[in-house]
Amino acid sequence: MTPAQRARLEIREKRHTGSTRGLAPGYVQCNLAVVPQALAFDFLLYCQRNARACPVLEVCDPGSPEPRQLAPGADLRTDLPKYCVYEKGRGREAADIRGLWRKDLVAFLIGSGITFDAALERAGVPTDRHRWVLNSRIPTVPAGRLRGDMVVTMRWLTPGQAIVATQVSSRFPYNHGAPIHIGDPSAIGADLAQPLFGGAVPALPKGMVPVFWACGVTPQQAALASGIEFMIAHAPAHGFVTDLEADKFCIP
Repeated sequence: MTPAQRARLEIREKRHTGSTRGLAPGYVQCNLAVVPQALAFDFLLYCQRNARACPVLEVCDPGSPEPRQLAPGADLRTDLPKYCVYEKGRGREAADIRGLWRKDLVAFLIGSGITFDAALERAGVPTDRHRWVLNSRIPTVPAGRLRGDMVVTMRWLTPGQAIVATQVSSRFPYNHGAPIHIGDPSAIGADLAQPLFGGAVPALPKGMVPVFWACGVTPQQAALASGIEFMIAHAPAHGFVTDLEADKFCIP
């Protein structure tokens, strides 16, 4: 059993219920978005138009919870530690979505920045602290009914670490790639007052700079802004661990 398979089994058996950061390092992780088939084309178009935030790695067959390309035998209904459910502009968290699954649902797996954490650590950039998921005021390109602002991941790094992190993450274009902004959070309207994940944002320590990446929680913001009837998604930082090795799914 590989570390990725072991991680999914622990999640399925509820032995791991927390964040997937640091879980099965070296394997590609994905964000999840599940929409009714009637909305699937618009959602795919939305992802194509906003590929930095929503790089699609797999689209499952309608009604199927199995990602046959990224993790054959896995079950997207049970193999993530926590989910979010959106209905007509309102969201809630859920630990179990099996009772919500329908035959018309189409699951999308979207690359996650957690994927390049192991590469950052090898390059001397710490990934275990100073990290938040935030709303921004960067508009996305609409598609059909889907619209909204980009969600971003903010990390605090030293200037030297920011340079290295940019070089390393740029090798992972299917997992958000290089940062979209470095510096003043207000320049992109990043909402430090209400982080989506990571706890309260304290004062910026001396010698650190904020570095921002596009984030795969962006589709969830689109679900809220658009008021679509139904979407299931991963909870922020509670992703899906695939069988792909990260170092084999990047630019050498």
